[in-house]
Amino acid sequence: MAKEIEHKYLVRDNSYERAATSSVRMIQGYLSRRKEATVRVRVAGDEAFLTVKGITAGAVRDEWEYPVPREDAMQMLGCCTGGIIDKTRYIVPFGGLRWEVDRFHGPLEGLVVAEVELPTADTVYEKPAFVGEDVTGDARYYNSALVSATTPPRADRAE
Repeated sequence: MAKEIEHKYLVRDNSYERAATSSVRMIQGYLSRRKEATVRVRVAGDEAFLTVKGITAGAVRDEWEYPVPREDAMQMLGCCTGGIIDKTRYIVPFGGLRWEVDRFHGPLEGLVVAEVELPTADTVYEKPAFVGEDVTGDARYYNSALVSATTPPRADRAE
């Protein structure tokens, strides 16, 4: 069983764009958004994936990801509940880790979050200057919740 150990932050400025080594436009939706398990379909450029994620406990959760044919994924997106997320993902290497910065489009325009996946739950790491408030564990920032959002959540007020 694969484990995902991830921390998520709001982004305070666009300096990540200059530090990025690559970027890709993504669209994704959810076939299931149950608390016990989410099932996501994602198209990233010419690639597509089906991902199953278990319940989050702090910054850790079970995760399984499988490549699928892009054409199949595009059809699956039509079966998704809620809506579709449209975002650009920037890859930013920093401090020996891979930071993924997602800039959202459409109804979530203006929302930018950074995530870092860690090898162990107790890994100590340095944060790049563009990283702001820690929103790890804040369900408003889970992509499975954002898919239905009509405006970006704000960490400084309860939704």
